[in-house]
Amino acid sequence: MERARRRGLSSTDLKWIALGLMVLDHVHYIFGFTGYIPEWFSMLGRLSAPLFLFCLAEGFSHTRSRKRYFLKVYGIHLLMSGALFLMIGGVIPLRPDGFMPMNGMMTAFSILMVMFQGLDWLAERRWVPGLAAVILPLAWPLLASSLMGAVPALQFPLSALGYTLLPMWNINPDASFPVILTGLVLYAFRKNRKLQAGAFAGFTLLYFGGYVGLVVSRLPDFCWTQMFTTYYEWYGALAAVLMLCYNGERGKGPKAFFYLFYPAHIYILYALSWLPFLMETAG
Repeated sequence: MERARRRGLSSTDLKWIALGLMVLDHVHYIFGFTGYIPEWFSMLGRLSAPLFLFCLAEGFSHTRSRKRYFLKVYGIHLLMSGALFLMIGGVIPLRPDGFMPMNGMMTAFSILMVMFQGLDWLAERRWVPGLAAVILPLAWPLLASSLMGAVPALQFPLSALGYTLLPMWNINPDASFPVILTGLVLYAFRKNRKLQAGAFAGFTLLYFGGYVGLVVSRLPDFCWTQMFTTYYEWYGALAAVLMLCYNGERGKGPKAFFYLFYPAHIYILYALSWLPFLMETAG
C-alpha cells in the first residue's frame, strides 16, 4: 500500500520552485542589457540559490552514495568552470559587449560537499580529516593568491587548477565566500528545522542587509531605499519560509533533469543573447 504523502513541500517541490526562480533570475542576468527585462525577475531569483543550498544539504545527508552524488556535481563544475576559463582566456568567443555567464553554483556545491563531509567527521571526532576537509577549501584561494603574488609564473597554472580540478571560492557571486558560509549554516543546523531556517535568515540579513548595507552606504549619492532596488541580495532570507514548509520527503521527479538543466539553460540563454547583436550587424 502506497504511503500517504505528508503535507508540505518535498525536496523535489523545492527544487522546482528554485528552478523557476533561477530561470527568471538568469533571464534578467543575461538579457538585462536589452532594457526589456524587469528587475523583479532577479529580485524573485534571490530565493533560488538558498533553496538549492538547502536541498544540497538535505540531499547530502540522505543520499545512498555521497561519492556518486559528489561526482555528478563535480562533473558539471568541471564542464562549466572549464568553459568559463576558456572564455576568460579568449579561446571561446565572448558576446560582442564582453559579457560572459559567470555562473559558479556547481563550483560552490563541489566545495561544500567536501566541507559537509568534514563537519560530519568532526562530529565523529575524526579531527585530522575533519579539520582538513573544512579548513583547506577555505584556505585554498588565499594560498593560491599568495603564491601567484610571490611567483608570477604560477598565475596561469594555479588559475587553471582553481577553475578545474581544485575548485576554489572566488568573487563570482554564485561561488563566493558568503555562499559557502550560507551552505555551512544550512548543513550545521539541518537537524532542527526551525533553528536552521532562523540561523539562515539571520545570517543572510546580517551579512547582506547589515554588512553590505554599511559598505555601500559609503558610496557617493547612496540612498537607503537602494537596499530594496539595487542591493537586494538580502531578499534571499525569505527562502526561510519555504524551508519551513519542507516535509522531510524527497518526492518524485526526474533527478537527472535537474543536473542537466542547469548548464543547458545557461548556454542556451547565452547563445540566444547573441541574437540582438547579430541582427544589428546584419541590419
